[in-house]
Amino acid sequence: MKILVKKIAISAIAVVLITGVAIVNITRNKETVQTSSNIEPAEIEKLSNKKIGWGLKRGNNNQQPDVGSTNKKILDKYEGIYMGNADKKYVYMTFDLGYEAGYTSKILEVLKQNNVKATFFITANYLNTEEKLVKQMIDEGHIVGNHTVNHKSMPSCNLETIKKEMMDLHTAVYNKFGYEMKYMRPPKGEYSEKTVAYTNTLGYKTVMWSFAYDDWDETKQGREAYGKKKILDNVHNGEIMLLHATSKDNANILDEVIKEIKNKGYEFKNIDEFEA
Repeated sequence: MKILVKKIAISAIAVVLITGVAIVNITRNKETVQTSSNIEPAEIEKLSNKKIGWGLKRGNNNQQPDVGSTNKKILDKYEGIYMGNADKKYVYMTFDLGYEAGYTSKILEVLKQNNVKATFFITANYLNTEEKLVKQMIDEGHIVGNHTVNHKSMPSCNLETIKKEMMDLHTAVYNKFGYEMKYMRPPKGEYSEKTVAYTNTLGYKTVMWSFAYDDWDETKQGREAYGKKKILDNVHNGEIMLLHATSKDNANILDEVIKEIKNKGYEFKNIDEFEA
């Protein structure tokens, strides 16, 4: 899984080089609502900023994976989401979207046909280039989550930069749609105790994942049987499924995958309905 995280990071860098740094045009004519945690700013500064790359060890026979003691300790401490109740056959579907590759409309149609609500974590680049699709996500009852403005590794940023990366995108989405984001996914799966604690003070809950596979690489498409097997072999109770909407394979297999997961007795739930 560590190899996968490294590959995702490399892919993300390539995307930024290709698309350029995303810039949000902000009209601060409305104030957004922010909630805060009980941690004082001075206490946050004392927390560890050691970079941690999210990783896990997959289970066998559709058992929950091992996310590791450090991951579990930090995410539990700050009420993050990474895997649900082990006794309930619930699956929570999420997508990461830094840019549009032409498949999201099909994905949205499949989700609509199967009555599945997903969470889409977007960057500023996606908002700026695909406003109509973001509006469609919201209008059709999906959740839009914050993947930051420029997809920077959180531990590499000071707190002021993190606030700007989060809240500039937050404000832009609010001003365009009147929609208040409340879930975030750290770019590249990289975080620290300090960054998780701080994003909590901005009114955000961190959402990681308990399943992902190498679907992000556009040069490795045409492996639909491979993708389907990876997804179905690893479905598990309380799963937070991470898929990339930039994958043509995912768009092509999604309908069949959803139906087969339902046939196995699982129920798709919205992140708002998450049960630990």
